[in-house]
This record gives sequence, structure tokens and C-alpha cells, in this order.
Amino acid sequence: MGRVVPAMAVARDRRQPFLRRMTSREALGDLDGPRIAAAMDELRDRSKATLHDRLHRVRTAFGLALQAGLAAGLAYLISHRLLKNPQPVFAPISAVGTLAASVGQRFRRTVELIVGVAVGVLVGDVLIYFLGTGAWQLALVVTSAILLTIFAGASVAIVIQAAATAVLIVTLSPSTQNLEFPRFVDAFLGGGIALLVTAILLPLNPLRVINRAARPALDLLAGQLDTCAEALRNQDRGAAQRALFRLRENKEELAALSEAIEGAKETITISPARWHRRSELTHYAEAAEPIDRAMRNSGTLIRRSVTMIEDEEPIPEPMPDAIAHLAESVRLLRHEFAAGEEPEQARERSLRAVSEAGRAYAEGVGFSGSVVIAQVRTTASDLLVASGVDQEEANRLIRQAFGEKEQRSGEPTEQSPAPKPPTAPPVG
Repeated sequence: MGRVVPAMAVARDRRQPFLRRMTSREALGDLDGPRIAAAMDELRDRSKATLHDRLHRVRTAFGLALQAGLAAGLAYLISHRLLKNPQPVFAPISAVGTLAASVGQRFRRTVELIVGVAVGVLVGDVLIYFLGTGAWQLALVVTSAILLTIFAGASVAIVIQAAATAVLIVTLSPSTQNLEFPRFVDAFLGGGIALLVTAILLPLNPLRVINRAARPALDLLAGQLDTCAEALRNQDRGAAQRALFRLRENKEELAALSEAIEGAKETITISPARWHRRSELTHYAEAAEPIDRAMRNSGTLIRRSVTMIEDEEPIPEPMPDAIAHLAESVRLLRHEFAAGEEPEQARERSLRAVSEAGRAYAEGVGFSGSVVIAQVRTTASDLLVASGVDQEEANRLIRQAFGEKEQRSGEPTEQSPAPKPPTAPPVG
């Protein structure tokens, strides 16, 4: 008789091959675990950031949503009850369309609504009178309305409104008599109600709107400068590169800030309840352009920081500190603007960044390092101007903080002139 082999001895491992390989790796130690854990942590952080961004957008748009709801309800009520319009559709549409326009352009939007209605009614009535109604007549009316408004140099809003009105005239004229005049009245009523809500009934606090819009832009700038400073300390090229990519995605934040400033200007112009905020708004209105420049100059700073790490240039200890001081200056600027205070602390921190940059330059830097130093100076100057300092005075303070007249040894001599400090490349 042959030898009987126990069944357990010949049992095969029926697991998937990749699971068997994983078991063998675990015996030697999981080499991929740390990388996977880091990736999962990054995904969790990104999910939290995304949720935070969405909630911030909801808070920012909450006031506009209330204004739109109130304006639509009032426009419907007045058109239906007071003007006896049996189908008051266009009045609330006009009200919401006016409020949904880019803030700061609502007067213009109201005029565009009325002009668009006029063109649509004119083209629709003339062509219907000669050609009648039908599918091809509708196509011809819409095409004619669009081409006529484009030829006249009208805005996109007028073109769309003219085409939409022409559609209503052609499709509803057979069943609804005298549609033209109520359409004019509804356009005027809806736009007027929207302006009334914005100016009198529910005017938003312009500074609160701007503060909410400015926070993402300034937090983005401060956060990426902090990341860059830490990347230089650790010579972490990947971290610096990620900071650069993130800072380049700043168009949405800057556009929101610019739009909020325009909306605030409109509010304090048409709303008597907000006239006393004019002087406080001036800070933000004048700061928008230098903040945009600071964003772009910081992008150059971070890009050159990546090159410094790649080329293994010397990184003096004060250089990351200078960039970290810039980040703190941005945060202080946002805080002091929001509190309505004079941004003295932000100015002091900007000058401290320049002073640290001067120390780093004195210790010796390479080519990319000199560009980083120049961008620290330029960004600090932008932040000083954003805080309300005149450009010429800001330049003088930057030169003084940098210590241009000092030698790298700290001893000025006529035989050994001081090295010329770096200057920033043109911004473009």
C-alpha cells in the first residue's frame, strides 16, 4: 500500500496571487505602508478642505440668496396684485436676473434688461406683421434680433434678452394679446425691485462681504508662503513645487475679491444706510491691486525656491525665516483690515521679513537665491502699499530695512563698496 498523505499537507493556498505576495512582504516588513498612509492622510485633509470651502461659499452667497428671494416675491406680488397681470412671470425673472448679475453692475444690468426687451419686441412685432408666425418665422426672428444687437455693439446680456423676448413675442402672440407693453413694465418693475432690495430693504454689510471674499485669497497666499519656508528649511523640493501649483490656482480667489469690492462700492453708493462705511472701504479698494501683485511676485519667489533646492544652492538660515515673516504679514493684514484697525503689525512684520532677507544675502546666496531675496523685497513692498503706505515711502522703508549701505561684513568702507542688492525682475 502507498503511503497516505494527510489532506492538510497537500491543501493548496487558494488565495489570490497578490494576497499571497502581500503576506510574504509583510514578513519582511511593509515597504509601501508609509507612502500609502501619507497619501490617505492627504486625501482626508483635501476632503476637509473641500467641505470647508463649500461651506464658506454658502455663507458668502447667503445674503445674495435672501436678496434674490425677497426681490422675486415682491416683484410677483406687485405685478400680480397691483398691476393685475394674470401671468407675472417676467417681473420676478427680471428681479433675479438683475441680482444675479456681477455685483457692482446692477444699474447697468437693469438698463440692459429694458433695452433687450425693446429690441426683442421691435424685431418680433415687425417680422410677425409681415411674415406671420411659425417655426421658420421664429428662427428668423431670433437670428435677426441677435445679429441686430451684435451689430449695434450691445453687451451679451442685451443680446440674450433680445433673443428671449423675441421668442416670447413669436410664441405667445397668437394666444396672448397686447404682450408687448406688459413685457416692458415687467422688465422695469423687476429691475427696480432688485435695486430697491439692494439699496433699502436688505442692504448687505459691504465690509463683511469683502472680509469673507478676502479671506480665501489672503489665506492661500499666507499658507503657501509658509509651506515654501518649511520646504526650504527641509530642502523638500516636492513641498515647494506643490505650494507653487496651489498658488497658481488663485484666479478664483482674486476674482471673488475683486467682485466683492465692486459690489461694496455699489452698495455704499446706492444705500443710505451704508454711506458711513465709505472711508473704511477705501482700504480694501486700494489694496486689491497690490495684493494681486504680491500673489504674482510670491509665485516667482516660490518657483525660484524650487530651483534653489534642485541646484543645491546654499540656503542661509535667515532666508526661510524671511519668507515665514511674509506669510505672517499677510495674515496680520487680513486680521487688521477685518477689525478696522490701522495695519501697523502687518507693516512691521513685512519690514522684519526684509531685514531677515538682508541677513541671508549677507551670508551669501547663489543666483536663484538672489532672485528669492529680490522677491521678498518686492512682495514686502506690495504688502506695505496694500496696508496704505505710499509706494515711494514703501521703497524707502524697504531699502532701510534691508541695509543697503552695509557690507556683508557689516563694516562700510570706501575701498570695498557694498554689493548692489538684488532687484526683482519686471512683473508681467
